[in-house]
Amino acid sequence: MADERSFEEVVEFTRDLIRIDTTNRGGGDGDERAAAEYAAVKLAEAGLEPVVLEKAPGRSNVVARLAGADPDAPALLVHGHLDVVPAEAADWSVDPFSGEIDADGMLWGRGAIDMKSMDAMMLAAVRSWAREGVRPRRSIVFAFLADEEAEADYGSRFLADEHAELFEGCTEGISEMGGFTFHSEGMRIYPIAAGERGTAWLELTARGRAGHGSKRNPENAVSRLAAAVARIGAHEWPLRVTPVVEAAVRELAELHGVAPDYEDLSGLGEAAQLVESTLRNSANPTVLEAGYKINVIPEHARAEVDGRVVPGGEAEFEATLDELCGPDVQWRYAHRDASLIAPVDSPTFRAMRAAIEKFDPEGHPVPYCMSGGTDAKPFTPLGITGYGFSPLALPPGFGYGKLAHGVDERVPVEGLRFGLRVLDDFLLSA
Repeated sequence: MADERSFEEVVEFTRDLIRIDTTNRGGGDGDERAAAEYAAVKLAEAGLEPVVLEKAPGRSNVVARLAGADPDAPALLVHGHLDVVPAEAADWSVDPFSGEIDADGMLWGRGAIDMKSMDAMMLAAVRSWAREGVRPRRSIVFAFLADEEAEADYGSRFLADEHAELFEGCTEGISEMGGFTFHSEGMRIYPIAAGERGTAWLELTARGRAGHGSKRNPENAVSRLAAAVARIGAHEWPLRVTPVVEAAVRELAELHGVAPDYEDLSGLGEAAQLVESTLRNSANPTVLEAGYKINVIPEHARAEVDGRVVPGGEAEFEATLDELCGPDVQWRYAHRDASLIAPVDSPTFRAMRAAIEKFDPEGHPVPYCMSGGTDAKPFTPLGITGYGFSPLALPPGFGYGKLAHGVDERVPVEGLRFGLRVLDDFLLSA
């Protein structure tokens, strides 16, 4: 189990990692090498043999395997990403890469929640096991990854495609976006992710007839595209309840003392936020590009749409996009990842529940489906079932979802130590 030194190390490691600027601006613009080398040193000091792998210079990943006590048990993948989204220092109360700890015990900085705190917990846990001479039952593959904040081409996708042998024997994995405190109606709820909507980023293109802006033109590419984008933005997607969302609504309704109602989530209080974006497919227009001069009708126009697809909703999504775009606008996938769904009655899920309940007996762990996606998706073709479990204790009014990628990202030091206790207990008992 986690020793006293590990509770200091988890804070130290989080601060150190925050102070290493691993900003990922997309399009290949990122550098995780210093953070990867830091993680590799800490793993080696615990007796592991980390491997550092890069698809491109600076885009570094670290993978290390710890043999479990039961060689016949399936291995577990535990992964966290090292990159972070950009932070504009002028918008923050503190330097976003300072790792400052204030008088209230808050540790500030980009990545404090998403997800250098989890990276630090992984390092602190394995080092405490080395000091205490304990081993988990299952073999564990620890992976510290690049490029999650873009399309994972330099991180999990690269490793799964080109270094699948490193994950041999892994049947399940855990990573971000689960096990944190969510407050609703005076209750502490701990959502554990057992699904992700699929990613369906789209590019729309319209062709028309170029011409003078003063002339009538029924083949105006801008008008055609704008009409399609308006239809997509206004579309009401039908209800599609997956098994994970059904379990989430059922358990949340029971906690709030109401009957499950998928059309009206108001009875779930603040906890409605955990399920409202996962009951349907969605498609949100995000980018429009057309034209080059006010009096010239262009021949081409394009748009981008952020689509998300519930498990099993792919066929409906594609048919609906065909209809909404119509004959004058074409669409294609710019980036696509399948949806994920994991069992909520598995021994691993039960072990996650039990670890939270052990350290917060009045807490309520519940399953949920993520509206977005994580590094779990590229590992799915390797036969690895992904869960979201990066535990943190957070106070009321402290929005996990608002601070991840937000201004003034921070984490309570004691909440970080709670997370280490929970993660350590789960990994040793799973």
